[in-house]
Amino acid sequence: MTVKLQLKSVSKSFGPLKVVDDISLEVASGEMICLIGASGSGKSTLLRCINLLEPIDDGEILLDGFDIAEPSLSPDPIRRRIGLVFQSFNLFPHLTVLSNITLAPRRVLGLSIAAAEQQALQLLDRFGLADKAKAYPDHLSGGQQQRVAIVRTLAMQPELLLLDEITSALDPELVGEVLDVVRSLKDQQMTMLLATHEMAFAREVGDRVCFLDQGRVVEIDSPENLFSNPVQQRTREFLARVLT
Repeated sequence: MTVKLQLKSVSKSFGPLKVVDDISLEVASGEMICLIGASGSGKSTLLRCINLLEPIDDGEILLDGFDIAEPSLSPDPIRRRIGLVFQSFNLFPHLTVLSNITLAPRRVLGLSIAAAEQQALQLLDRFGLADKAKAYPDHLSGGQQQRVAIVRTLAMQPELLLLDEITSALDPELVGEVLDVVRSLKDQQMTMLLATHEMAFAREVGDRVCFLDQGRVVEIDSPENLFSNPVQQRTREFLARVLT
């Protein structure tokens, strides 16, 4: 097993509130870990820390064994290796789908217009959006916009993909089409951390499930063990509440 990402005693506070509290975690290459927990448990902040959108107060974040959270480092080259998809789609409303997807690969990766568009069209076709290339975001459903947001992130060719509650803003009937995209990425061995409230999905596709509470890792195990036979009382209480 090759460790892609390793967190060592990572902590993050906002004023007196400790949101991420001494978290240590390893993610293997090709592994998908689902982060579950109540709102405010630290899932989103943890993902933002990994992507260096939030500076950590203590600990280490190792990507391929290299501490990317070292304050002296420029975060931009590292962020190119780590994709983050938010619960809000954050698409540019004045740009077509194709332009939304090709903007960063052209400006950041230096791809030519032709190369960026070819890659974007291949990704759109792969995820059933080939006919939306010239559409504007407000002409798409929420599920389609979120799939475009994932495609835009994949166009940057990330080594690690972070997904932050990507279905929480969607109507229930649109959730499935977005989760199908995640399922296909797992089949292709993309290394992923997914914060989610979709317990059935976490149970189905996660290699491991990590339960966070008050910024700490309470329990991490295989989906079968964690959902069927959790060890910690706090995990049992949470699951009893969300699975009924």
